[in-house]
Amino acid sequence: MGADADAGMGADAGAGTGAAPAEQGAGDEVAGGAGEVWDVVVVGAGPAGSSAAYAAATAGRRVLLLEKAELPRYKTCGGGIIGPSRDALPPGFVLPLKDRIHAVTFSMNGKLTRTRRSKHMLFGLINRPEFDAGLVAEAEKAGATVRTGTAVSRVEQHGAAVPDRRTVAVVLADGETVLARAVVGADGSASRIGAHVGVEMDQVDLGLEAEIPVPATVAEDWKGRVLIDWGPLPGSYGWVFPKGDTLTVGVISAKGEGAATKRYLDDFIARLGLAGFEPAVSSGHLTRCRKPDSPLSRGRVLVAGDAAGLLEPWTREGISFALRSGRLAGEWAVKIAEAQDAVDARRQALNYAFAVKAGLGVEMGVGKRMLTVFEARPGLLHAAITGFRPAWRAFARITRGATTLADMVRTYPLARKALHVLDARQQAAAARNGDGA
Repeated sequence: MGADADAGMGADAGAGTGAAPAEQGAGDEVAGGAGEVWDVVVVGAGPAGSSAAYAAATAGRRVLLLEKAELPRYKTCGGGIIGPSRDALPPGFVLPLKDRIHAVTFSMNGKLTRTRRSKHMLFGLINRPEFDAGLVAEAEKAGATVRTGTAVSRVEQHGAAVPDRRTVAVVLADGETVLARAVVGADGSASRIGAHVGVEMDQVDLGLEAEIPVPATVAEDWKGRVLIDWGPLPGSYGWVFPKGDTLTVGVISAKGEGAATKRYLDDFIARLGLAGFEPAVSSGHLTRCRKPDSPLSRGRVLVAGDAAGLLEPWTREGISFALRSGRLAGEWAVKIAEAQDAVDARRQALNYAFAVKAGLGVEMGVGKRMLTVFEARPGLLHAAITGFRPAWRAFARITRGATTLADMVRTYPLARKALHVLDARQQAAAARNGDGA
């Protein structure tokens, strides 16, 4: 976790301390008449990008939000909105909820099924096209300019396209160049901006999903309840999320087990009695989780959400990480846009990295430990969450947003001790396996 990684060591970050005049603001002509310069350009209009654009626009800056697709567009995503996601939404944002969940059925590859219920809503379910479009609308209302159908080819921080050292050139697929004082890359898990920054991934998983329209009688059986099935592959699980007359059914497991993951989904759907219904959409998606010491910035460019590899490693929940990191990226992008030289820009980028690591990074660290335990002992976690009331309460508190995995470990000695015991058992098992190799 060296500071230099996030400072963006290299030609772009350390290109001297030359600055444009202090009175030159975004929207002014740069030297040589190269065109207007935006304060902040955000690439990608998912939850991370929209949150970044909203945060920068509400700070009074001129913001351009670029999205390669036309909105609304489909995204492979379960669409669960947990407490941390709700808390990170713009004030007054009305969630387009398709269902409110008060019960969770847990199973182990279709066996040992048990349902736990809560008097309070655990989390809500949304369809991503509506949700994402709503977030973009909030960014527009805050003052951001939105361009859809606009793909970004690359960003440049030096060279002929860059008029001065305070400017980043965003080169579009059609050859057009857009200039900015700061850029936020939120262009998904296969991010071009992430590649520019040098983001490296530690964990890659394959999610497969089907949107299955069902009759009203079937939909009623699922109303207010989701299913989580711990799967047959290490670290895998499946889900059923009800959304009115459609069930979102999906599975996820480590990349490299594509055929086995597809079999898991097919078996899962058949076991649920849903094989006779034709999916409206069948899709797949790779989720990528960053290495802990991977950079989050380079020069005047920040990354957020999937582009930064920010998600919870165990559940692969990414919406809350996208919303929270996007907001932080937007706030710090404003400071970078105001920076008069490379040293100040670097300082603000380091502050962004620290803010992400201090919050989301800690949660990811605990999630990674949980995934390691889950991969080795899924039955243990299943037994705890279905048969041990404090474990169920912890699950409910996390989904409602009353706490986080990291807070649970920090605050509750029993949770901390249990995780340490599981860690020790896992390390001992690994040592035994190593000795016997």
